Amino acid sequence: MTVLIDPPLWPRHGTVWGHLVSDTSYAELHAFAERAGLPRRAFGAVPVSTRELVRRLRASGLRVPARDRRATPTG
Repeated sequence: MTVLIDPPLWPRHGTVWGHLVSDTSYAELHAFAERAGLPRRAFGAVPVSTRELVRRLRASGLRVPARDRRATPTG
């Protein structure tokens, strides 16, 4: 069981965001949130297809298109 988080590189709403995922289950993410002191209603996961996940990330501005990532310096 591993909870994975990538670096917070995605700007939105005056901050930067990363992704938090489990390589096992949604239950693992809920357990992680509980250990972090977050109320269950503050943390949710909805199973979606890969296509839907990408669509929602694009719509939210969290997924940066490859053409824009190439233009952004990394480091």
